[in-house]
Amino acid sequence: MSVTHHKIQLNLNDRSMTWLHNAGLAGLWMTLKQLEKKFPASSQRPGQLDWVLSSHTIDLSWSGCDLDALDWLLGQSFRISHKGLISLPGLDEQTLSIDSQVAIHQGITGTFLQHNKFYKSDEEKSLNLKVGKKTVAVQYKGLTSYVHQEFARHLCGGQGQLLQKPLEIASWLYPGAVMSHAAFSKETKLEFTPNEALALLFAPVACWYFMLPIDVHNKQARFVLLIPEIFDLKEYAECDQKCRNLTYECFWAVSLGDAGLRFLALRDENQVTLNHDSRQCQALLFGKAQWASQQRVRTAVETVGATEEMLSCYRLSCKAFPRNILYDKDRKSYVLVSNIPGIIADNLVKGLPWWSRFKGSDNTKPFEGLGFEKEELLKMIEETQWNDPSKKLFILACHEALRRIYAKLYDRAADTEYVQIERRNIRIRSELGRCKNATTLRRFISDFFAEAGQIPTLQNHWEELLPITTGEVDWQLTRDLILLALASYKKDETSKKPENSQPEGLESLQTSEETV
Repeated sequence: MSVTHHKIQLNLNDRSMTWLHNAGLAGLWMTLKQLEKKFPASSQRPGQLDWVLSSHTIDLSWSGCDLDALDWLLGQSFRISHKGLISLPGLDEQTLSIDSQVAIHQGITGTFLQHNKFYKSDEEKSLNLKVGKKTVAVQYKGLTSYVHQEFARHLCGGQGQLLQKPLEIASWLYPGAVMSHAAFSKETKLEFTPNEALALLFAPVACWYFMLPIDVHNKQARFVLLIPEIFDLKEYAECDQKCRNLTYECFWAVSLGDAGLRFLALRDENQVTLNHDSRQCQALLFGKAQWASQQRVRTAVETVGATEEMLSCYRLSCKAFPRNILYDKDRKSYVLVSNIPGIIADNLVKGLPWWSRFKGSDNTKPFEGLGFEKEELLKMIEETQWNDPSKKLFILACHEALRRIYAKLYDRAADTEYVQIERRNIRIRSELGRCKNATTLRRFISDFFAEAGQIPTLQNHWEELLPITTGEVDWQLTRDLILLALASYKKDETSKKPENSQPEGLESLQTSEETV
């Protein structure tokens, strides 16, 4: 009696494969590569299960019962550690740091497995992690099982043979892909073949996860699911293994742009070969919406692309500004996330200069909360590769003007009087806020420079600065440059400030924080 052989073929270039399918294909590739080390011979696997891996394809073959082979594969691929953490052998769990393991576990349970019907949990657990120079207790759900481990029976029919018909896809397998309308379930449900469903099953292995602090509607941290753009399975697997071991605070971001650029920067630094100019990923944000407060839902989707120039600027911002830190308050530990790199990242992703839109919304003050980050802004201004050097000169001219305006205030003040520099800054911001067109901005610039008097940079480079000072290029761009100059100006430490004077009210750092 002849032995029946079964085969599954998956191709990265198949037209039906989405970004998440390709990520799953990479996750399966990474998993099979690790299983080869533990089970080098096909005779050690049920049904003589074997595979052939290339840069773009995966070929699986076995004999006998389909359910036995696939159930063994999934059982070996999706495990749970003795600490109740999701354990993915495809990520080489022997070398993966405990910080990364916890962050990946929290990310998967906050995106793919966000609903409790897709996993079983025994209790809330805690691990002490080293964050900077301090130790923080990180809380997480300890799992006893999850749906990926038992999915083989959904791929196979009652006789244990691989299904030949499409499967309806649930949200845990393809986050955000749900039935569009209950009244038209047949027409709006999402279906994939068993082969495609198998690829999706391994997407959590290759995807990345970041946490965002709370916002107005969310009482808990939000999660970002990053789906990489993959051109070569082998290349991605080698690069991913070099990037994974990060400390816990590195898995916190400010926005989708911040998370996306951080991932792309890591991937770019560890890429084996750069065969593709395109550097992209899809960022999906999961948080609580007003209409679904019981669970996290997909609230935003953004495709993040980057050029070498963008990544260079983003890396500079990461070096210039303080990254995520830990601090204690009311006997609780918090992760403090700096907002400024997130604003810079969002600007870069939208194709804007890194210093654009710092003025905030109409209901917030320009550059509010940057009191302790003036030196960092100065470093960005000085070290950024400006495409137009006149913009940097204009900021320098504004700094000289502020220095002269402040000096006049000091000269007019009595020895025992505290010079209210911040009051002058508030007035400048208020006047800038009333500039609604090029005409009103030109009037402000004229009054501003006239009050300062002679400004060397303006006198020596007036022809270069003329398009900016007149607002001919873009009056809003000029306004943003003035705000940047105001925020980055470092006051003279020899200012006449009495010992008993109070600190300036707007110099407090305001950032988002979330209980770990």
